[in-house]
Amino acid sequence: MKRIHIIGIVIIAVALAAIVSTISNSSTYAPFSTAMEHEGKTYHVVGQLNRDKDFIYNPEQNANLFGFYLVDVEGKEMKVLYNGTKPQDFEKSEQVVIIGKVSGDEFHAANILMKCPSKYNGNEQQQQNMIPAGT
Repeated sequence: MKRIHIIGIVIIAVALAAIVSTISNSSTYAPFSTAMEHEGKTYHVVGQLNRDKDFIYNPEQNANLFGFYLVDVEGKEMKVLYNGTKPQDFEKSEQVVIIGKVSGDEFHAANILMKCPSKYNGNEQQQQNMIPAGT
């Protein structure tokens, strides 16, 4: 075989390996019910904090354990545990995306993404209410 053929085969093999690894590591957005059906598979779950229940966080005992209750888009509530410190301004978040897996009756998050209220909302409202003089 020519050298160019060997290089071509190696490039094709690397490309196939990259495609297979990307597909196997990808996760999808789903509610808790779907994540519970496929325990152990990674999902993105979108929801809102249940502010009626307390956070689970005691930095004196374990600074790398944070827990809370999240209500998904279908209205199902689940306890979420995160192995990390409590994110700053977490309680102010409007919407939370958790990335992780269901284990038993808990969701173990590997990552937390937050949508916090915009500091610009007030200014936009004020600007909309202002009517230019002379109109």
